[in-house]
Amino acid sequence: MKKIRAFHRNRQGRRAQRRVTFYGIVGVFLLFIPLVSGCGLGKNKPTIMRQYLLEYPSPGVEGLKRGDELITVKHFFVDKAFSTKEMIYRQDPFRYQSDPYNQWMVNPGQMVSGYLIRDLTKAGLFRAVFSSDNIEPTRYVLQGRVDEFLELNQDGVSKAALSLSVILLDSTKKSIPAGVVFQRDYQLFEPLREKTPSGFAQAMSKAMENFSKRLLMDLSKVIDDSKR
Repeated sequence: MKKIRAFHRNRQGRRAQRRVTFYGIVGVFLLFIPLVSGCGLGKNKPTIMRQYLLEYPSPGVEGLKRGDELITVKHFFVDKAFSTKEMIYRQDPFRYQSDPYNQWMVNPGQMVSGYLIRDLTKAGLFRAVFSSDNIEPTRYVLQGRVDEFLELNQDGVSKAALSLSVILLDSTKKSIPAGVVFQRDYQLFEPLREKTPSGFAQAMSKAMENFSKRLLMDLSKVIDDSKR
């Protein structure tokens, strides 16, 4: 009996010792985790992706010729080099860079066409302005392409560079060549007040505002001439 009791006492002692060892290891491990995490966070902080949109008031243009026709503004195509939400920078000739952590909220082509719809509607050049989603036929169709949409560093000066080509079609004509009412290329540069993503968005907004104003004046003249 004494041997049996001694055996059980030894067995229980070994179990207790194993429990102490186990909890000791767990405790050390739990203490070690914050230390590792703290070191990691100090060196590799999570990067936040920021998104931007253009912001500018619809340009007020005096003397616009108001019409009674309908127009559809198609989504603008974008040159493949700039068909991305990531901000694009050109620091040196032939060297371009995109920024995955500072992005436009939508594709540049969608931004351009969306703001043109807004500006054309407020200007009142046409009786109604529709987007590409419209299935009803309209006499006029405005479409275009964004050729450049980037921050350009030139001679030590950073500028927002916006280049577009625009074409206005009259859908009542029997052929596309006969239906071309107006076609023009636009190139605008706007210096950055501060060399930051926000400064780039602000400068690009001003470039877009100037483009919209010029296009409104051109379209007003074209529509007025077509009535004669």
